[in-house]
Amino acid sequence: MVEQIRQKVNHYIDLAFLTLWQTFEGFIYEVGDVFSFGAYSLKTFFSKPYRFKEFVQQMEFIGNKSIFIVVLTGTFTGMALSFQVYLGFKMVNATSLTGPIVAMGIARELGPVLTGLIVSARAGGAMAANLGSMRVSEQIDALEVMGVEPQEYLVAPRIWASIIALPLLTGVFDFVAMIGSYFLCIRVLEMDEAIFWDKTALWLNPAHINEGLIKGAVFGAVFSLICTYRGFNTKGGARGVGDATNRGVVLSMVMIIILDFFLMNLIEVYYKWTA
Repeated sequence: MVEQIRQKVNHYIDLAFLTLWQTFEGFIYEVGDVFSFGAYSLKTFFSKPYRFKEFVQQMEFIGNKSIFIVVLTGTFTGMALSFQVYLGFKMVNATSLTGPIVAMGIARELGPVLTGLIVSARAGGAMAANLGSMRVSEQIDALEVMGVEPQEYLVAPRIWASIIALPLLTGVFDFVAMIGSYFLCIRVLEMDEAIFWDKTALWLNPAHINEGLIKGAVFGAVFSLICTYRGFNTKGGARGVGDATNRGVVLSMVMIIILDFFLMNLIEVYYKWTA
């Protein structure tokens, strides 16, 4: 009896480790497939015929149609963060530092991260659903039959448009967030306006803004690559389209948060090395 229990326990332990290994192995293979898919797609963008019209359309869809939600989110993020920072500094009589701390936090972290999450949820989900629908309805196969490279026509413009649009949207987020911070601090909390801007200009460096813009470009590449890959390789009809869209958006948002930590450290090391 004891021997049977021991064998069952060993079997379940082996099964657990085997499942973990298979999951890890599948993840590694999928990462390789995604990178190969993205590298090939990015390369085809510079080959004839050039898809400039599709690129402009995707820029309009990803950038212009995301401005309203980015402005709305950025304004209230700046106000909420300013109020919390103000309350913390008020306890140590250092409220004059509210402006620069909020500016640095938005420019370096909140701006690119929240913009990436917002746009990946809105535009990334649409990318995955659109490409997934084209895959299950055999429209992508039809393009191949007609001699059109699907990744050049469908994928590359979306990825390049995301890489360019995300830093621009990040800049918009930073600007409106600081406007919201200014409104709360000066008009509501009645802080000194001259001190607010003087401290902000003293502590906020162009390097902090550049860090956020670099992150924005990386996040744009990440969410567009993941979502287009999921949509392009959709299987299983309408249900497969839903699964591809859901997995693409969720994975994009998780990767943005994870990559933010590593990019923060890499950029910090780069600035110290080049100083």
